[in-house]
Amino acid sequence: MILGITGTNGSGKGTVVEYLLSKGFTHYSARAFIAEEIERRGLPLERPSFKKTADSLRKAHGPSYIIEQLFAQAQARGGDAVVESIRELAGAHFLHEQGAKLLAVNADQKFRYERTVLRGSHTDHVDFATWVQQEEAEWHNEAAHEMDVPGVMALADATVMNNSTLEDLHAQVDVALSAFTK
Repeated sequence: MILGITGTNGSGKGTVVEYLLSKGFTHYSARAFIAEEIERRGLPLERPSFKKTADSLRKAHGPSYIIEQLFAQAQARGGDAVVESIRELAGAHFLHEQGAKLLAVNADQKFRYERTVLRGSHTDHVDFATWVQQEEAEWHNEAAHEMDVPGVMALADATVMNNSTLEDLHAQVDVALSAFTK
């Protein structure tokens, strides 16, 4: 099974990936793929660089380029795989065309911002207003090479809400996995 993960910032996509890794999945990260390109270009590892670089790659090579590359790596290795994070419609459509499933992760905005600050990533040292502004830049873009997180989430085969305990999140993921294998 190849499973794509989408979701809002700070919703727990990484937590879902960690759980899937414990179940034997292999992880392929769009963020890591883009970070490598940012470093090649000599740009700062900041959230605006991620958006600019990802948009540039998708514009140059096609709107699903990043996800196609990660999917090819997953297929070549074999076994169950999780591709994180699907943020553009073309990537979501590509995965569905290949028979992959798409799982969306969401949580209330207040929880998401708090989690973002707590994880302490170099891209997360921003105030709430900036965080909201950065998130909105990833929503409802019209160009095929740009992000549309809500649009991708609408295409998900299942959605889990991460507003409660870790055990609850794991249980929701198990239900989704069970439905995907039927």
